[in-house]
Amino acid sequence: MESSQEFGKRYSIDNKTLRDRYNKTIKFLCKHITPPASILDLGIVNPFTQIMSDKGFKITNTEMGLDLDTHYASVETANFDVVTAFEIFEHLVAPYNILNEIKSPKLVASVPLNLWFTKAYWNKDDPWDRHYHEFEPRQFDMVLEKAGWEIIDSELWTSKNYKIGIRPLLRSIYPRYYIVYCKRRNV
Repeated sequence: MESSQEFGKRYSIDNKTLRDRYNKTIKFLCKHITPPASILDLGIVNPFTQIMSDKGFKITNTEMGLDLDTHYASVETANFDVVTAFEIFEHLVAPYNILNEIKSPKLVASVPLNLWFTKAYWNKDDPWDRHYHEFEPRQFDMVLEKAGWEIIDSELWTSKNYKIGIRPLLRSIYPRYYIVYCKRRNV
């Protein structure tokens, strides 16, 4: 399993494609959430954690190796203004379960979309580095709504890729990511 430091290197701000995605993500987050909001960010500390912190958010991440398919304690309190989950739910076998358990009143989450020209990512050497789901927007919307969330805003993004080839070209045309801002119903 990859360490937090190795993970940080792989998802570095020096990667132009990731930097573009991080910029879109922070812009969307700041459109809906005002610093110094307290955020529980599902997933380990990563380069985007620092970007959110630099904007003035108070960030807490979940523990390294925590299986969010079965351990919900981190989201079962309402001590956070917002829960964020950026490219996390595709790694869960059953994302509905944790979405249903979140007690915070707001959620900002992004997921990769299912694309016809590429298969879901699957690292056979690391059980944590796999995509069990890649979503269609309406599929993710349905899971959110069933778990008690009202979608207030959403955006689709293409993925700028600075490589040459058919897939990079297609990724610049077809939306690759879906991000939502939600409020818990009846909160």
